[in-house]
Amino acid sequence: MIYVGMDAGSRWLKIVLWDGGKRRQIAAGLAEQGTDCQAVAAGLLRKLLRAHRFHECDIGRVVATGYGRNLIRMADTTITEITCHARGVNRLAPAARTVVEIGGQDSKLLRLEPDGRVRDFAMNDRCAAGTGRFLEVVAGRLKISVKKLGSLVHRGIKPAPISSMCIVFAETEILGLLAGGVPPANIVAGVQQSIAVRVAGMTGSILEQPVVFTGGVALVSGMKEALAKVLKCPVSVAPQPQFTGALGAALLAADSPTERNDSGTGALRKI
Repeated sequence: MIYVGMDAGSRWLKIVLWDGGKRRQIAAGLAEQGTDCQAVAAGLLRKLLRAHRFHECDIGRVVATGYGRNLIRMADTTITEITCHARGVNRLAPAARTVVEIGGQDSKLLRLEPDGRVRDFAMNDRCAAGTGRFLEVVAGRLKISVKKLGSLVHRGIKPAPISSMCIVFAETEILGLLAGGVPPANIVAGVQQSIAVRVAGMTGSILEQPVVFTGGVALVSGMKEALAKVLKCPVSVAPQPQFTGALGAALLAADSPTERNDSGTGALRKI
């Protein structure tokens, strides 16, 4: 029996297939979000099932999480991304005590108990200046892709100060820096430092180690180092960091004693 975890983020939809018998991940895939989250999810699930020679009848349960979880009608249940990211990270890095997750539209800091349960958390979903959206804005202004920001940041000698707390004003600030002749590499380094500072503001007075970094922004070169510098402690990136939420959802699906029935509620028929 396989179990499906779906993480419907603001920018990307991620799916993980988990083998309940062998207790291992079978596949992972992602697709850019469109206007119809259900259709995107159904299409990606079909693709993964075909690629690995599975059928809908092999699915034991589907759990959805993330920003658009309630839009996925094929899910048997929904679980918050806080719980799913904690479970996914605990599977990949059982010693983790703090999880930093930075996605396209929000950032989160989770404190975990030794057994992986969430002790508490802080979340920034009101200001895009502490999220991946900030990097997208900067990349757009520099006319490069987000992936190329990482190669650029390592050329930065001195991070440019980005003081604005709002992404709209920060963008104006960046335009002013460019007009003033500040090297783009220094601006990118400054933006990464700015994001790290906003994350550090969620830690409070206590930061337990080890610290694990997840979310799509963890794939951007230089962000891990920026976080480590601001947090003043080592930071490790989870394997496949953009999939930790979907992995956690799949694991939670496998934990449930309830299997889906055959009363017309199949995953791909609920469209």
